[in-house]
Amino acid sequence: MTASIHTTRYRFLRDVLTEARKSQGLSQESLADKLGRVQTFVSKYERGERRLDVVELLDVAEALNLDATKLIRQLMNMDGQ
Repeated sequence: MTASIHTTRYRFLRDVLTEARKSQGLSQESLADKLGRVQTFVSKYERGERRLDVVELLDVAEALNLDATKLIRQLMNMDGQ
């Protein structure tokens, strides 16, 4: 099992989170404000410079009104990493 930020599944996760943010008309800064974080937090996970831990993922999903359970199931059902 790899911990790389460059796996297919992690790329998919980044894409889903980025698209959800953009489709809601949120800037990275406004999402960061909702999370109580700095803008670079959002920028770094969207660009693949850092990984989100499970608690951070839950926080981001909630801020974006995403179903974290559904998202995790999608990731679990992806072939390969």
